[in-house]
Amino acid sequence: MLQSLGWAALGTGFTFLMTTLGAAMVFFFAGEPRPHFQKALLGFAAGVMTAASVWSLLLPAINRSAALPLPSWLPAAGGMLLGVVFLAALDGLLPRLRRSRGRLDASWRQTTLLMTAITLHNVPEGMAVGLAFALAAGGEGLAGAAALAMGIGIQNFPEGAAVALPLRQGGWSRSRAFAGGMLSGAVEPVFGVLVVLAAAGVEPLMPWLLSFAAGAMLYVVVEELVPQAHSRAGTCGFVLGFLVMMVLDVALG
Repeated sequence: MLQSLGWAALGTGFTFLMTTLGAAMVFFFAGEPRPHFQKALLGFAAGVMTAASVWSLLLPAINRSAALPLPSWLPAAGGMLLGVVFLAALDGLLPRLRRSRGRLDASWRQTTLLMTAITLHNVPEGMAVGLAFALAAGGEGLAGAAALAMGIGIQNFPEGAAVALPLRQGGWSRSRAFAGGMLSGAVEPVFGVLVVLAAAGVEPLMPWLLSFAAGAMLYVVVEELVPQAHSRAGTCGFVLGFLVMMVLDVALG
């Protein structure tokens, strides 16, 4: 068990490191981003999250559902709907807390939703890597576990940037935006280790967890990011973010 936990911590530690490196992109931008660049950043984040929702979450959820005694579409559709409902409920509560602060309220609300969605997305990814490395510690598929960690880690780089850069353009300092992006990936080592401790009971829930995260991310994309990124620069950013994430997901499996 200790060996399995160590390997799971090693694999998810790498994916967390890649998220941290992506969040560090905020230190490479001097001053406040210009309005067109702000919209491009928001569009890029929306594109990354949309592609990740499909290739990293919904399609794996459908594939994993094939082993369950349910229609393969049901966990994906049901989990996605639950994710949307959860974020919509959270969205309904947030404005009441800071409505009197005007424009600051909108920025705070978007920040909370964005970080919640990306963090939820990282939970099942950390569980998948942790489970793969736990099996590898027992002599099963070390190459496959390493490839999975490498693929998710590389994907996490633009995701870390997709959290930190919008936080920066929303008024956060560079250090706070970096910390926000980094912390969004901190759940991966935590849940990677936890899944080893409860491996038998978690596997059937993975399709639901994956699709739940997808629904949460898509809600933020449609409700928050796309409307604020609405411009030619935002559209270009969206396409670029979508293409980057799609290529990484497809090429790295």
